[in-house]
Amino acid sequence: MRSSPRAARAAGEQCAAGRAAGPRHRLRPVKVGIVVPFSWSFWGAVTEHAELQAAALGRLGVETRTIIGNDPPGSFTRVLHPRLGRHDLPPPDVIPVGRTVIVPANGSLANIVLSPSSPQKIRRALERERFDVIHLHEPMTPAVCVAAMAFAPCPVVATWHAAGPLRWNRFGVHFWGFLIDRVDYRIAVSEQARRSVERSVRGRFDVIPNGALIPPVADPGRREHRVVFAGRHDPRKGLPALVSAWPEIHRRTGARLRVAGADPLAVRLLLARRHVGDEGVDVLGLLSQDRLTEELLAAKVLVAPSLGMESFGMVLVRAFGCALPVVASDIPGYRDVVTTETGLLVPPGDVAALTEAVVQLLEDEPGRRALGASARRVAEERYSWDAIALRLLDVYELVVGGQSGAAELREAVSA
Repeated sequence: MRSSPRAARAAGEQCAAGRAAGPRHRLRPVKVGIVVPFSWSFWGAVTEHAELQAAALGRLGVETRTIIGNDPPGSFTRVLHPRLGRHDLPPPDVIPVGRTVIVPANGSLANIVLSPSSPQKIRRALERERFDVIHLHEPMTPAVCVAAMAFAPCPVVATWHAAGPLRWNRFGVHFWGFLIDRVDYRIAVSEQARRSVERSVRGRFDVIPNGALIPPVADPGRREHRVVFAGRHDPRKGLPALVSAWPEIHRRTGARLRVAGADPLAVRLLLARRHVGDEGVDVLGLLSQDRLTEELLAAKVLVAPSLGMESFGMVLVRAFGCALPVVASDIPGYRDVVTTETGLLVPPGDVAALTEAVVQLLEDEPGRRALGASARRVAEERYSWDAIALRLLDVYELVVGGQSGAAELREAVSA
């Protein structure tokens, strides 16, 4: 039976104060359904967030299942998705609920499940798995999250990730916004994401940031003479600015550029359109988590030249965890993450400023190493997934416990 959304949200308003009160008694173990409206087969920040969330909760002994789209290999997938993906079988804890299609959203191209059969698959999964709580990511996105909200027999937690105009979010609120009352606890990954969603969704939001995958050891020194870009070839990611800056950076420093995550064909076409040769450029395509970590541990600088509509920048904190300083665009979302402790900010789309910032870091090895060491400390202190998973567990126990959970919280705060 669902707990009262009003009671859970009222208790949730005290959650930040409750965290400061120290450890609380845990309720019974919870089983969590993580719901993602995108494709497991094609990498993106929300998909990565959900996978790392599931892994971190698993380390706490929490059982999870991830309900998500999937695009198996074959000619049909190649027609619908002309870019590289991972097309092996999803792991056992992933429940595929339909193919996805590419939909323009928020300056990007999202792979969203719109299959007519998906709602019934989701209903059957919810009935079979008997979750104690489900956690939706981008809850206004059809069809997966909307169906999960409609059919959920248990408390619902929701996280908003995106920033910017969020026209699709306003569209969703207009047509199925009445379902938002089924959300017991609302989370935004950053202040920028919170401000964006509050334009169309009323209510109180807790800010719980994206976490970073932090390797056990990361030496800011002993690096290859490399610069790395990690992201999709979406217009808002700003790869054209880096490509335009690269010939001068390469001429002055001799460094190599490693492009990870973007479709190799799209990168080659971009180089041709910009009349930039591939000298000093390695196009790596989609990488596994382990391979991306290896790249970040080997490079000297990460460049994130996005043009806007970024709520947080997961790749930034991923670099921090690898003791890698960053050169990033001075845009909302990134501005809250990158400080003088961790890297340099440049005006978005400013090729000359981007060039000078990258060259500055590459030519100042002691300064670059100091920034890398500081970035690693910031990641460990603020963006550890293990710490974030504990915060999420507090939220789950709060909404599952309902009134009794709120009473426990008040007792802990007053102790």
